[in-house]
Amino acid sequence: MIENFKASLEALLHSEGGNDDDPQDHGGRTSRGVTQREYDAWRVEQHLGHLDVWQAPQEDIEAIYHMEYWNPWCDLLPLGTDYMFFDMCVNSGPHEAIVLGQRALGVTADGRVGPLTRQAIRLADPRSLLSRYTQAKEQFYRGLHQPKFIKGWLNRNKEVYGTALVMLKGTK
Repeated sequence: MIENFKASLEALLHSEGGNDDDPQDHGGRTSRGVTQREYDAWRVEQHLGHLDVWQAPQEDIEAIYHMEYWNPWCDLLPLGTDYMFFDMCVNSGPHEAIVLGQRALGVTADGRVGPLTRQAIRLADPRSLLSRYTQAKEQFYRGLHQPKFIKGWLNRNKEVYGTALVMLKGTK
């Protein structure tokens, strides 16, 4: 639901934190979860000059998140699940978020949100979907075999699940 973007973005930015340039993080120089490479490409598309991602205006960060990670799928999802999916899009990319969501839905995990996936979304119990998606994300993180980051990823996964449940409860 479009009205949940702002709340989801606020929660996501809390998880992402500020500026980071950890040599062991494949993303490289990052601000609020947006990498320098992504920011450079986005600015080229917008016909804007180069700018250090650490100096990026908040409006740019929000526009990137809405255009590249919230759209087009989050508005199809139940409240709470939209946030969880959005968070995974940012954390590991939209394709991985879709595949994990399809596994949680019990449909073929082909990375394409077609009619069968959309039907499964409409028929899913949101609370159960949140639980299964959280489990799928945990398996994914554990499969990355990156000991330096696993504790943070698993903590974030639990926090996202809790926030998503609160969002879901707000609909009843």
